[in-house]
Amino acid sequence: MVKTYKNIIVALDGSKEADWAFRKAVDITVRNDSQLYLVHIIDIRTFATLEAYDQTIAERADNYAKELLEEYRHEALLAGCKDPKTVIDYGSPKVKIPKDLAKKYQADLILCGATGLNAVERFLIGSVSEHIVRYAPCDVLVVRTDKEEH
Repeated sequence: MVKTYKNIIVALDGSKEADWAFRKAVDITVRNDSQLYLVHIIDIRTFATLEAYDQTIAERADNYAKELLEEYRHEALLAGCKDPKTVIDYGSPKVKIPKDLAKKYQADLILCGATGLNAVERFLIGSVSEHIVRYAPCDVLVVRTDKEEH
């Protein structure tokens, strides 16, 4: 039995691993004629202390997210995805992606990179991909880059 995915979320944070996850997500989306959701979570917990010093940091994070997702959206359209949706949300990616967004968009597949940009958080409290695998209500594909790419 072959599983057909209809609503696919790909978690994007600007890392090389997320870029690989995006490419796999596009392939699966085109093959299944699915809806693709390009998701970036702005982790507001990191802003609590930083914003006291720099009021523009939240605005810059928002602009970065918009630019990042618009580039991915354009690439997905060129690859044959029909109307990929961009989603910017705020909070912990570990909670938002598997618990909130998976339900909101009725995801039946979530793709994410094996590692992301935040090595300190990964060391202290575990990876985002690990939490997505553990708490998502649907299939999860954790994508690794080729070893030669590092």
